[in-house]
Amino acid sequence: MRLRALAAVTTAVAGLLLAPVVPAQAAPRDDATYFEEYFPAGDGVNTLHADVLRPAGVDPDTRTPVILTVSPYLNHSGSTIEAGFTEEGPNERFYDFLDLSHVLDRGYTYVMVDLPGFGGSSGCNDWGGNREQGAVEAAVEWAASQPWSTGKVGMIGKSYDAWTGLMGMAKDPDGLAAVVSMEPVFSGYNYLYNNGVRFLNSVATPALFQAIDAKPGSLTDSPQYHVNGAPQAWCYGVNIAMQQQDSPETPFWLERNLLRATRGSDTPLFLTQGYLETNTKPDAAFDFYNGLAGEANRAWFGQFDHVRGWEKNDDGRTETGRTVEEFIGQVMRFFDQHVKGEPRHTDPAVEVQDNLGRYRAEESWPPADATMLWNDLNPGSYADDNGNRATGSAAETGNGVWTISQPMPHRTWLAGEPVLTTRVNAPAPRSNLVGLVYDIAPDGTARLINRGTSLLRGSGEQVATFELYGQDWVLAEGHRLGVLVTGSDANWWTHVPTNTTVTVESARIGLPFLTRDRTRFLDGGSTPRLEQHLEQTAPVSAETIADHERTFTLPERLRPRR
Repeated sequence: MRLRALAAVTTAVAGLLLAPVVPAQAAPRDDATYFEEYFPAGDGVNTLHADVLRPAGVDPDTRTPVILTVSPYLNHSGSTIEAGFTEEGPNERFYDFLDLSHVLDRGYTYVMVDLPGFGGSSGCNDWGGNREQGAVEAAVEWAASQPWSTGKVGMIGKSYDAWTGLMGMAKDPDGLAAVVSMEPVFSGYNYLYNNGVRFLNSVATPALFQAIDAKPGSLTDSPQYHVNGAPQAWCYGVNIAMQQQDSPETPFWLERNLLRATRGSDTPLFLTQGYLETNTKPDAAFDFYNGLAGEANRAWFGQFDHVRGWEKNDDGRTETGRTVEEFIGQVMRFFDQHVKGEPRHTDPAVEVQDNLGRYRAEESWPPADATMLWNDLNPGSYADDNGNRATGSAAETGNGVWTISQPMPHRTWLAGEPVLTTRVNAPAPRSNLVGLVYDIAPDGTARLINRGTSLLRGSGEQVATFELYGQDWVLAEGHRLGVLVTGSDANWWTHVPTNTTVTVESARIGLPFLTRDRTRFLDGGSTPRLEQHLEQTAPVSAETIADHERTFTLPERLRPRR
């Protein structure tokens, strides 16, 4: 999902006019034969549009396995509202994947289907609701049933079109054989809110998608493409209005909660999730992944941002810290096994990257030997005034109730999602509560490990318990753990302050520590996002440490791994 300023969205929407109709002109790749198709969306009303790339030179009667992307980003006139209206033929959003994987030369057909309201598909988007979920189901079953298909379909996507892959798992359509989902949305609610508190992008991004929905096709598209894609703006206000509900238990959000809908799914999934994601956050990723069934699932969990596994930055460095060939190779082995039916491969189930940039293989994450150690935190009070940031200057950070451990007597290793539980007294309803966990170096430089928040919906005394973001983080000997209970992290969330003082009567935190050491690592190294994160620090004074130190129960020295 691409973040843009709301002002830019508004300007773009105002300028969207239906393009003149010109006969479509196919612009196939050298390795493909290209055609378009229209088929029922499955709701009895709307029609979906597909761009189909068949391997060049293949006999029309030859059946091939299918790789499918269902997306809001496949408009022939470009993926975003800023793109012009003169492009021809299929959208090139995943052409880099086709180039790197040689997927067409390997005997797959690649299909791109527009979600309702986008590109050449009729209807209107509904932010991951039943219309879009039903369209994904229809797209998979259509691709599986074509005379040029073997009946086996794999899905691939990143961000929103990774979300559609998970929608496919939720609907379990005939023919769906595997899903590669890179940095997806797991719940429509979780993308906009964290336990009732809005993310910074929670207004601009939904408005952006209404603008993309309204965008016409290219100048060379057919009348049918333009008629299908004509805006049905009745849903735009409905979507934005319903997204203002800050409780995940409303019918609107329950419909869009794929954690519940996919629990026990046996469709093989290859998932990527960055611990340091700034867009599709990791707060639901591990619950989702660990709720699936079967032994065929794979994952990369690492110190990267909202990227596809093969992307490089402007300096030519891979965003994941591993080679493009490694990621593409694993994706194609995954598809070859589950979609094409080739023999099973032996890639690790989970590949995890720690804060030192090292990758390793795990059977699961959090690892089975991670043990939750609970520690009491200091009582105190904080101002609910939106006056704290996780990182920044001394004036901007550390405003709240600190608890700081003794120095680590030896190296320790956090791997999992901490749990914060508090008993607080809030004078006003809808006060804010934030938990931040830091790695504090001997010189007082603090680096953020975990964050989480919750809206205190009532007033008076109440208990709030919630998970913080997961991380895989090694603390060096002599470093301390710092836990800050506060009213805001203005780096991350849009808090609406009550400007009252909240009393923390008691609090505890559960921290997941590995008990066994890891000494064998895979190829790979640091990422640009990790280096950026490590540079974002907060100062903690010696006086603050002395005043708020508390003896923690810490794990014993890491034992050798069996």
